[in-house]
Amino acid sequence: MGKTLAINAGSSTLKWKLFAMPEETVIASGMVDRLNLPGSIFKVKLADGQKFTETQDKITNKLAAAMVLTRLKSYGIVQHLSEITGVGHRVVAGGEVFKDSAVITPTVLKQIKELKDYAPLHNPVQAYYIDVFQQLLPEAQQVAVFDTSLYTQMPAMNYLYSLPYAYYEKFGARKYGAHGTSHRYVAKRTAELLGQPLEALKLITLHLGSGSSITAFDHGQALDTSMGFTPLAGVMMGTRSGDVDPSLVAYLAEKLQKTMPEMIDILNHQSGLLGISELSPDQRDLEDTQADRPKSKLALDMFVNRVVRYVGSYVAELGGVDAIAFTAGSGENGIAMRQDIADQLAGLNIAIDPAKNDFRGEERVISPDGAAVKVLVVPTNEELMIVRDVARLTH
Repeated sequence: MGKTLAINAGSSTLKWKLFAMPEETVIASGMVDRLNLPGSIFKVKLADGQKFTETQDKITNKLAAAMVLTRLKSYGIVQHLSEITGVGHRVVAGGEVFKDSAVITPTVLKQIKELKDYAPLHNPVQAYYIDVFQQLLPEAQQVAVFDTSLYTQMPAMNYLYSLPYAYYEKFGARKYGAHGTSHRYVAKRTAELLGQPLEALKLITLHLGSGSSITAFDHGQALDTSMGFTPLAGVMMGTRSGDVDPSLVAYLAEKLQKTMPEMIDILNHQSGLLGISELSPDQRDLEDTQADRPKSKLALDMFVNRVVRYVGSYVAELGGVDAIAFTAGSGENGIAMRQDIADQLAGLNIAIDPAKNDFRGEERVISPDGAAVKVLVVPTNEELMIVRDVARLTH
């Protein structure tokens, strides 16, 4: 029986799960939260329910990778690292190069690095983890699972920008989306919870966290998604601006005497919740301070506003909606945020029962009994999708 490790590296988190395969049994799981921030947290959960938590200031990406493997041994989860025969890595951007997951070769890793312009916050970090885990687990077969593959079949009217068509033909200028692995799982699981085939539903999935995206599914197919050419576009995020008028970027570049790469860096790393609040990219920090800091409240209000805009537009694009599902860190745990979003969507017959909504991190229907539009919280399981792709491509 082999073990497969799923590595899900985000912009501020490293999530992992170790599975016994082919049973798909979770042996252990964990995450590093608030990477490179004060109060970084390393969590491990064993199959028997035991939990371990460590807190350090500013756990780096390199330290996080080493901690995963050392803790697997120190907690007795594996006796030898050679028991891990497969590693699957979530990779955000596959461009038009990767329309499916791929076994990692030197060429594939080089291509992932070359696609960094499509996901500047993610592909470099994810390529880094691939390098590290190849060194630490040289005998394991490693697979890249691309977030963008879900969106390769979107209608051209939705993935194309209204630019000269030659820019798409020559340079691949199009919407690629992101978080596809998460949206793929949540859409399928939502249909299962509702007892209906995904192909029968008009569905909107909301992956809300440090990075946030929204996807509309029309009878099983991804119709549209909020992220664009890179994960910078769409709704407001932790440090990312979301949608901004390009002319404003040029205007500010001139005023600030910045180059365009410097401006893109500001939009990716210094904007969003952090830029507006001038405090933190973490919604939890802003919720704790919003009573005393108007900018914390403003940042949270803006986030809700941007999410509502996209959901409303997708309801129109779908011609109605059967269900919406919240997922990811904020979506699974943001009680007040979920309520605020639903309250602003009341005109579309979208509602949440406050009593049902008073929980964190569980699978649950939170809309009122008999509601025309079902509202759910569905914790994402990107890691399960990842290890299934590892098994599919390496056996």
